[in-house]
Amino acid sequence: MRPRLSLARAARRLEGPLLFLARQVEVGYNEAVEVVGGDGSARLGRVAAVDRETIVVELLEAGAGLDLAGTVVRFPGEPLHFGVGPGLLGRVFDGVGRPLDGGAPLPVAARLRIDGLPLNPVARATPRDFIETGVTAIDLMNSLVRGQKLPLFSGGGLPHDRIAVAVARHARLRGAAAAEDFAIVFAGIGVPHDTAEFFRRSLEESGALARSALFLNLAGDPSTQRLLTPRFALTAAEYLAFVEGRHVLVILTDMTAYCEALREVAGARGEVPARKGFPGYMYSDLASLYERAGCVRGRPGTLTQLPILSMPSDDIGHPVPDLSGYITEGQIVLSRTLDRAGVWPPIDVLPSLSRLMKDGTGAGFTDADHPALASQLYAAYARAGQARLLASVVGEDGLSDADRRYLAFGRRFEHELIHQDAPRSLEESMRGGWRLLAGLPRAELTRLSDAQIAAHLGGDTS
Repeated sequence: MRPRLSLARAARRLEGPLLFLARQVEVGYNEAVEVVGGDGSARLGRVAAVDRETIVVELLEAGAGLDLAGTVVRFPGEPLHFGVGPGLLGRVFDGVGRPLDGGAPLPVAARLRIDGLPLNPVARATPRDFIETGVTAIDLMNSLVRGQKLPLFSGGGLPHDRIAVAVARHARLRGAAAAEDFAIVFAGIGVPHDTAEFFRRSLEESGALARSALFLNLAGDPSTQRLLTPRFALTAAEYLAFVEGRHVLVILTDMTAYCEALREVAGARGEVPARKGFPGYMYSDLASLYERAGCVRGRPGTLTQLPILSMPSDDIGHPVPDLSGYITEGQIVLSRTLDRAGVWPPIDVLPSLSRLMKDGTGAGFTDADHPALASQLYAAYARAGQARLLASVVGEDGLSDADRRYLAFGRRFEHELIHQDAPRSLEESMRGGWRLLAGLPRAELTRLSDAQIAAHLGGDTS
């Protein structure tokens, strides 16, 4: 840490969230900055860019009313840090880690850089074991594994906020893992006031807030602050996981708001845009967030991510979901058609995928028959989609008996298995899956062994 430096009368102009200074000192990219106006009020910032003549500072608080002539800018000589400690859980913070709940200041046990703990790639361990979310379409069909990063792709108006709260309220470990070893870090990025209040109230009323740290960045906050909210949240999660030894699930919503803030700030800097105006480095920027999930050899805790992002115009090829899909290990996709049909949660299992499901399910993790059941349900639902398409051409009366049975299976799959009014355990979800398969011809169940059919479905059905 360098000696503290101060600049007076260096401010040249203020453009949106960016303050331009005459370069009079040596500073580094992403260093912390304190901007003190002529009225004595201090604003947090960080160095966004440096050239031979100019220092560009991102203001993390509103710059309205800032008197450039009387502004003093202080450089502590270090990157932004977050003071974390054992009192993180049960607290509500703003987007830059300041308490919003009226409680006492957080007791600080460590000051950690918000850009993440340095981690040697060879220290990473393979994600293992299962996190039960209470959502059948995830637990049974696209299981979430500890240490995984599994995004949820949504669209405008779809209930991703409700799903995020449901997962935060009901997610748990299974087996010998103690409940107190599990924690939630929930970050709302660029959310309206009513949505922020919904998050807070839902976690409080369910009692989930006691095991959670809630970060709320409001839509009216500066866009530059939106860029730091997931970093503060992930810093808290890294402390809980790798210092306190907890298994932490991080829910980030909405990462599209984060990327739009990144585009806005990049445009204000005058950077050359890439696809749809987003900066060309958005891939590496997102990777710097997503790759903070994982397991570390020799440390008992794990960090799992469930980032939620909305797809403009439901376009899964939009740069935000497209780049996220390259970095993460699968995706959960919401369906507008299912939502209109009254199915909640409206998760479309066909384009959804959990690439690490095989590493956290089956014997020793969930149930020995879980992978085969999920595979057979997926295959049968895909066949039901084909029958539905055929029926749209020739009508149901023109279908074969087998196709009609698959058509009925598809309806029941959506309205009895995917749709749920309350959280389900994995065992309840599996029982529902076996009940649905009982209505199909046994000869069609090619993903199941004879022993599995005999044990769960009984005798032959023609």
